[in-house]
Amino acid sequence: MNRLGGLNRLAGTVYATSSRVYNAAMIKPLKVYLDTSILNFAVSVQDVPYEKEATLNLLQQVKKGKFLAYISQVTLDEILKAGEAKRNELIKIVEQVNPEELPITEEAVALANRYIESKIIPANNRNDALHIAVATIYNLDVVVSWNFEHMVKLKTRREVPAVNALMLYKGIEICSPLEMIEP
Repeated sequence: MNRLGGLNRLAGTVYATSSRVYNAAMIKPLKVYLDTSILNFAVSVQDVPYEKEATLNLLQQVKKGKFLAYISQVTLDEILKAGEAKRNELIKIVEQVNPEELPITEEAVALANRYIESKIIPANNRNDALHIAVATIYNLDVVVSWNFEHMVKLKTRREVPAVNALMLYKGIEICSPLEMIEP
């Protein structure tokens, strides 16, 4: 029992506080935005077995309903730029995972511009800023990416929530699949 009189047992089926009891099945799955790097690693033929396995594990957890997956038109546009063979593989992954597609709005573009103006994301990597902005304005929980150069890094993780707070948006987590998957 905790000091409020509730029982806290996250590993079991019941989570209780002084005012509510939740069945583990009632806890909402996290809403995750998959950037294009996730899809690329799922079909990668490069020698990245650890990353590919983590990516496929994440996508399997999405299929099982542990996470709700989202992409945007930015992701689809990047897929369309791939060569035909790779593009077909990427489209197949999207069809299998069946993420919800989020439109790019003027609000997302304005927020992405703010990330760029704040020097969080370089101007020549506008799509990275758009991925984060789209996920933010749609109140998603996490952006999942293998992009350690501009997205999954300390500076971005610290400064995006600061800009979001100034712009009256909630914070958002940015992480790699390794931080999402469970053994």
